Amino acid sequence: MKKIFSFLKETLDTILFVLIAVIVIRFFIGELRWIPSGSMHPTLIEGDRLFVEKLSKPVRKPERGDILVFYPPDEILRKDFFSILSRLTGILCKDIAFIKRVVGLPGDKLEVRPEDGQYFVYINDKKLNEPYILSKTDWMPCRDDMYCGPLTVPENNYFMMGDNRGNSQDSRFWGFLPENRIIGRAIFVFWPLSRTKGL
Repeated sequence: MKKIFSFLKETLDTILFVLIAVIVIRFFIGELRWIPSGSMHPTLIEGDRLFVEKLSKPVRKPERGDILVFYPPDEILRKDFFSILSRLTGILCKDIAFIKRVVGLPGDKLEVRPEDGQYFVYINDKKLNEPYILSKTDWMPCRDDMYCGPLTVPENNYFMMGDNRGNSQDSRFWGFLPENRIIGRAIFVFWPLSRTKGL
């Protein structure tokens, strides 16, 4: 009986240590994510595995061009014990996270404009150079109920867009991303090996 209790204690101690280590790593250092949709083509494609870093989050503000993983503003994050634990460990977590690129920074005047069959983003009345997007012509046309501007990005908020502008549910549809919804910054693809690269 004593051996059984000793074995159970060691097992529980090991599980507890692993859980704490996972929480510390995921909360302070980073986590692994995979790409489920085509909204970031051609930069990221379905099935890409990437590393999302959190280490610089307290000291480095997001910059234009950064690729962020975040909870969209309309995603309700439950605050019961098991939901928080699953979010911290990544085990059985059902919270929906998006991945998009930072296009507008706090204080920016932003507008999405059609010109001769192409669409462009203007920041502070200057056309934004975006070599990473899939197409300048394959965009969703702006409607009255969309956030296409001209608009000013509020303090502590960001305007996020997918690189595949014709197939991305981004800030054009749901508005600004509050800073406190950011999970971390995607910094490199590690799998498949043929697509390993920094972001």
